[in-house]
Amino acid sequence: MAEEREVERLIGEQIAGGYRRDRLLAAVAMCGTVGLILAMPFALRAGAEFFLPVTAALVVAIMMVPLLEWLERRGIPSKLAALICLIVFLGIANVAIAAIVMPATDWFALLPQRAVRIRTNLAPVIELYSSLERFVDETANALLRSRHKVRTVTVEQPNSALEMIAASAPYALIQIFFGVLVVYFFLSGWTRMRRHTITARGSFSSAMTTARVIQEVVDATSSYLLTITIINFTLGAMVAAALYFVHMPTPIMWGGIVAIMNYVPYIGPISAALLLATGGLMTFSDPWWAMMPAAIFVGVHLIEANLVTPALVARRLTINPLMILVALSFWGWVWGALGTLLAVPLLIITRTVLAASGKPDVAAFLFDGGTLAATPADEIAPTRKGR
Repeated sequence: MAEEREVERLIGEQIAGGYRRDRLLAAVAMCGTVGLILAMPFALRAGAEFFLPVTAALVVAIMMVPLLEWLERRGIPSKLAALICLIVFLGIANVAIAAIVMPATDWFALLPQRAVRIRTNLAPVIELYSSLERFVDETANALLRSRHKVRTVTVEQPNSALEMIAASAPYALIQIFFGVLVVYFFLSGWTRMRRHTITARGSFSSAMTTARVIQEVVDATSSYLLTITIINFTLGAMVAAALYFVHMPTPIMWGGIVAIMNYVPYIGPISAALLLATGGLMTFSDPWWAMMPAAIFVGVHLIEANLVTPALVARRLTINPLMILVALSFWGWVWGALGTLLAVPLLIITRTVLAASGKPDVAAFLFDGGTLAATPADEIAPTRKGR
């Protein structure tokens, strides 16, 4: 009996010591992870010149992987299949840019001339805010009369948008060229890289897990982007057709803007409605008719957002709206407008990888006295009861 008790005591000490060691390692891992998470946004923002084109190119490449594999299954070599995928993507992108950018330049040129019409249409609203502004100014002047003379500061006017675009165009072309090369080399080496990643694992189970994670990332990302692209293209085409019938100039441009803006949840549709309202105010003299383009888009978008998209996307993927807003805020702060376009695909990739690799149990570590991976206390209790 004494020997059995001594053995049980030694086993208990070993289990407790192992548990304390696991908890210490979990604490070190959690502190390192927290530090990495806090430092990563600043590193990504500081290195946006490198990380942004690479990340955008990888998202585009992952979206093109199903087409690449379809071509390879029909006997086309990997390099040629990658080139075909790249030509298809660049063709679609160039058509979209030509349909949007060139007419948009004309609209920007007309904006100073149409400012009077916009002001006339918004006269009641402007008058309301003018009255409020006069009240605030009179109150501020009454308070400032007893103070010293206010120093006048001359603010230099910023350069025009065209000058800024012209100055940044060479640098943007270099980034685009770099991103195109990343897409091509990623696709051309995709099959070989995936095979090497799977066969380099130390066991059959880890190889199968790696293969499953890679396939799930590709399937989730590509299916989401393909489905959303079809939905947005249909939405843009419907809005363009409706704007054509109400005699809105350049309806194809507005349809393209609507399709691109709809890639950004919540924020994009609001921005598209505001742009359409501005375009309507620039075009039509009647203020009620000027709101017609924005009203058409809002009506079509409500049908798409509440009926079409949930029916097509929710079957494959359901994302918490709070997570989408956090991702939009995070990537928008890090990389601006392009970051908001990449927010949802990056959220899908991150979520798929975490779901396959396992999420750390932070709550159990902090409140239940466990580790990040499991709760050894639950495993110790049955061992003692069995004895």
